[in-house]
Amino acid sequence: MLWDWDFTAIVVPRLLEGLLITVLATVVGYLVALALGLLVAIVRRVRYVGPVVHAVMEFIRTTPLLVQLLFVFFLAPSSVSALTIGIAVLGVHYAAYTAEVYRSGIEGVAKGQWEACRALSLPPLRVWGAVVLPQAIRKVIPALGNYLIAMFKDTPLLYAITVQEMMFHASGLGGQYFRNFEAITLVGLLFLLVSVPSAVLIRRLERRYAAV
Repeated sequence: MLWDWDFTAIVVPRLLEGLLITVLATVVGYLVALALGLLVAIVRRVRYVGPVVHAVMEFIRTTPLLVQLLFVFFLAPSSVSALTIGIAVLGVHYAAYTAEVYRSGIEGVAKGQWEACRALSLPPLRVWGAVVLPQAIRKVIPALGNYLIAMFKDTPLLYAITVQEMMFHASGLGGQYFRNFEAITLVGLLFLLVSVPSAVLIRRLERRYAAV
C-alpha cells in the first residue's frame, strides 16, 4: 500500500508536537535576530568598532548554519538545553542578515533628515528613536519578513542537535515503523501550511509599503 493511514494516525500527533517546537524556535529566534541585527546595524556606524563588528557578522553569514549549530552544541555546557542553543544560534545567524537589511534602511533615510537633526542639536537617542529608525524600519519590513520564512524553513537543521522538532519525530517514527514516505511527506505539508500563508501576507506588506 502506497499510503498507510494507520501510520498517519500515529505520526500526525507527534509531528504537531514537533511543529509547536518548530514555531517556538522560529518566533523566539526571529525576535533575537531582529533585536541583535538592529543593534549591529547601529554599532556598525561607530568608528573603529564598526569594522570589527562587520567582520564578525561576515564570518557568521558566510559559514554554514549547520556547522555553527554543531560547534556551539558541542562546546556549550551540558546544562544548556539543545532548544536554547538552537534558538540562540538561529538568532545570531540571522542577525547577520537582518543587520544588512536595517543598514540599507538606515542609509535610505534622506541626508536632509540627518542635517536637520544636527541643526536642531537633537541628542543621539532622539535622532535614532524619533527620526531615523521609524523611517528606516518602515521601508524594510517586507525584507525582514522574508527572513522569518527563511528561518522557519531552516529549523529542520535543529534535528542535528537533537531538538525535538518535526524532522526529529519524522525520522524517529519513520525508522521505527519503516515508513519514511508518510512521515517526510507530512512534514513537507505542514511546512507548506505555515509557509504559504506567511508568504502571501509578506507579499501584501510589500505591495502596501511600495505604494506608500
